[in-house]
This record gives sequence, C-alpha cells and structure tokens, in this order.
Amino acid sequence: MKKQISFRLLLCLTLLGALLALSGCGGNKTSGKSDKLIIAVLSDAVKLDPQMINDVPSTNVLVNKIYETLVYKDKKGDIIPMLATEWKQVDPVTWEFTLRKGVKFHDGTDFNAQAVKASFDRLLDPKEPKIRRNLVSMVKEVKVVGDDKVQLITEYPFAALLQHLAHGGTSIISPKAIAADKEKPLIQNPVGTGPFKMEKWTKGQELVLSRFDGYWGTKPALTTIVYKVVPEEATRIGMVKTGEAQVAETISPSEVERLSKDPDTQVIRTPGYGIDYVGVNLKKPVFQDIRVREAIAAAVDLDAIISGVYSNIGLRETAPMSSGVFGYNPNLKPYVHNVAKAKELLAAAGYPDGFKITLYTNDNKVRIKLAEVVQSQLKDAGITAEIKVLEWGTYLTALKNGEHDLYILGWSNQTGDSDYALTPMMTQSGIDSNENYSFYATPEATSLLNAARREMDPEKRKQFYWQAQELGRNDVVRIVTRVSEYVAISRKNVKDFYYNPSNVSEVKGARIE
Repeated sequence: MKKQISFRLLLCLTLLGALLALSGCGGNKTSGKSDKLIIAVLSDAVKLDPQMINDVPSTNVLVNKIYETLVYKDKKGDIIPMLATEWKQVDPVTWEFTLRKGVKFHDGTDFNAQAVKASFDRLLDPKEPKIRRNLVSMVKEVKVVGDDKVQLITEYPFAALLQHLAHGGTSIISPKAIAADKEKPLIQNPVGTGPFKMEKWTKGQELVLSRFDGYWGTKPALTTIVYKVVPEEATRIGMVKTGEAQVAETISPSEVERLSKDPDTQVIRTPGYGIDYVGVNLKKPVFQDIRVREAIAAAVDLDAIISGVYSNIGLRETAPMSSGVFGYNPNLKPYVHNVAKAKELLAAAGYPDGFKITLYTNDNKVRIKLAEVVQSQLKDAGITAEIKVLEWGTYLTALKNGEHDLYILGWSNQTGDSDYALTPMMTQSGIDSNENYSFYATPEATSLLNAARREMDPEKRKQFYWQAQELGRNDVVRIVTRVSEYVAISRKNVKDFYYNPSNVSEVKGARIE
C-alpha cells in the first residue's frame, strides 16, 4: 500500500514538473516562447530626454516605446493619429488638434491640453538649450482651447508641420516630470505615455523597459524589453544563435548572405530614408579651400565602397536622402573617381605633396572598414589620414567639439521630408543642435531652405529643395557613400518586430512564439 502511494506521488510530481516546464512556470528561457525581448545593441543610449536626443541608440529606446507624439507615421510613411485623434488647419498658420481622452502618463498624471502645452513650452524655451527645438522653431504660440483641444500657431505657413510632429523630438512629456527635472533629470528618468516605461538603466551594460499596464492602447504582448550593450558583432550574433538574445542590431552587410542561410536566425533588412556619408570639418583651414574638398571627392571611389564595404547592400546616391523622401532631387551629378584629378586639385591648392589629417569614426565594424578603405583611397592621392575610433558617446562629444578633420556618420530621417534632411545639415540651426558636424551654413543655403519652409505649394517647395541639394553637392561638404539599409537579425520565433524607414525599431505589436 505504501509503495503504491509513493509511486503515485512520484508520478504526480513528475507530471507536474513537466507541465510547469511546458507552461513556462519553471523558468523563462529566451529560446522558447517568452514575454521578454532581449536586444543586443552595439551602443548604449546617450540621453533619455526626447528633446535632447540626436542619435539612433537613444531614439530607439524612446520613440513609440516610452514616449509618444501627437501624430505618427505608419509603415507606408502616412501620418496617423497617436495622442491626437484628429486635426485641422484652421487658417494658414493655425493647426488645431483634438486630443485622445483617458490617457495617463507613467507617473499617473493625466494627459490633456495643458500637458501638451507644457511639453512644447519647454521645447521652445530659449533660456534652455534643446537640441530638437529646430523641429518646432516656427511655432510662436501653443494655445489651450479646451481640456482636449490645443492649437499650434506658427510664425508663417509651414507645410511640413505634421511631419515634424511625428518626430520623436516632439514627444509629450509628463508635466509632473518636467517640474521635477532638476531634482530627477529627464535625461535619466523619462516619463511618457507609451506602452513601455523605464525600469532600470545600468549605463554601458543594459537598459530595461517594462510594460505599462495603464497604457491607453492595445497592450503589447511583451512585458519586458532589455537592451544589452554588446560592442562585439560576433558576440551579438552568437547571442541570437544560442537564444541568449532574440535580436541583434547593427549587423555588417558582409554577414547577410551567411546569416540568411542560418537555420536559427532571420535577417531583417530595412531600406531607410537616410544616408551614410563622409563629412569634412569646415572649421579646419585646409578644408576651407573648395579645391581640397573636390580633391577628396575625386579620390574616393564610391563604386568600390558600395561593393567592398557594403556588399552591395544599400544604393549609391548623390542626394543626401533616399528617393522616398519628399523633395528628393534625382538630377544631381555624381562625384567622379579620378585620382589624377585629385592630385591636380591638391597641387593647385598649394599641397603638391599632400597633407596629414585625422579621420574619425565610432566603434561600428562597418564604419571602421569604411574608414580603412577611405584611408587607402586618400593615400593614393597623397593625403595621409590617421583613423581614430571612439565609443559612441565619446565620438559624439568629439564631433561636437570639432576635434575631427574628416568623419564618418549617418543621417536618418524621422519625417520623410527634405526639410529635416537638409535644414539641420546646411544651416546654423543644425550647428546649434549638434547635428551639423561639418559646420556648414551659408546665406544661400539658409535662404533657400527658409523659402521652402514658407512655401505651401508642393511643386514650388520641391524646387527650393532641389536647388539646396545642388548647392550642397557643388560645395562638397559631405560625400554620400550610400542610401542606408538597416540590417539586424532575430530568432525565427520573433514575430511582428521590424524597423521603420527611420531605423527605429517597432515593438508594440511584437511577440515571441
């Protein structure tokens, strides 16, 4: 009798253990069904204040996760409701937004017109530096016209306002968090209305988001998102293959073919709005002579770069944007590779024996490879380039301080409009917002782009943008190496996780099967 009871007890315990394992109660292994998404990233976020960000790692953590905007862009690039349910243009300079009801910030504060005003007033306050102020610099008044209605009144008609409001830099921040910013800085303690809230941030190691159960919209399937900082690409890939992570970002184009055949992974490829480029620092005397800049453009072999560095992933382009961006100029003449011409230009500029420069890049495997190829190509023309590789945050600081001669970077586009592709890169506003690391701003460029901002006729706007692109091409400030294509990998059980054309990950509908 005792033996029978013992046997039955043992059997029950065994079955219970099996059931627990199947249900996931016995542990949370990333290789199977899970509600935790672990993303292995190259670089950590820098700041978590949406009004102060100008880098992709920070943007990826914040946009459509912690924070939300009045409007947003869908997969097609169309403007859709977010915190505003509808909008109308009352007159050429007045836009009225009807706000979503029943929305709460992560700290329990109500979302309403006053909250919208508080966010925009902070962004527009001239007493405090805000990198993203240029997005709404034309707004002269934010007017509350009801608890659920707000008006944005601009200094002049601005056709791209909705596109700018879809940018993460205009995210709505909790007014309570704004008031506490000095004691609890928003750069480390973000508080928005998004589907995920900040859990913890161990700088240089990992950043954890948890699902916000008070979210107004459809609750995400994921309860946790972990961004693990893993500088080595091989390690990031290995983590996905073993199930230690579900997603690995910033994958080299050279790895695409191999990984596409891997039974454990799927390759995520997203053609972007943005570009990769080599830029010059116009603060350096040597580059103030246009012949020197033309020599560099002639020395760089873009066809070799597309094939050798990018493995033919991404398109060669002269315009500083993809063809999917409004205002794209398809008529720009490409720079022609001609080493003899480069040497001739350098001699005419007073450098028959060339000169020495620094070429800065961050610790991105592809960009390091690009730097090495550019270094070799410049050497053929007589220019000696010393490569300096820096960690992402340190790199941005070095560029801000103008330490570089040449630099390698990318420019994504969260609006899909030429105003955002050109104005930060060709005017003083971009220098002020730490985005224009070439320090390029001419009266002609400023005049063209200001005129485009004030033009409501789409065809006339295009003409201004076309002229500005022609000007930038002729001034040889940035050499576009390709229209970017973002590459990541995931385990095959990751569903509905993708990157939009701005290279921002979309996780709201993601799940792990």
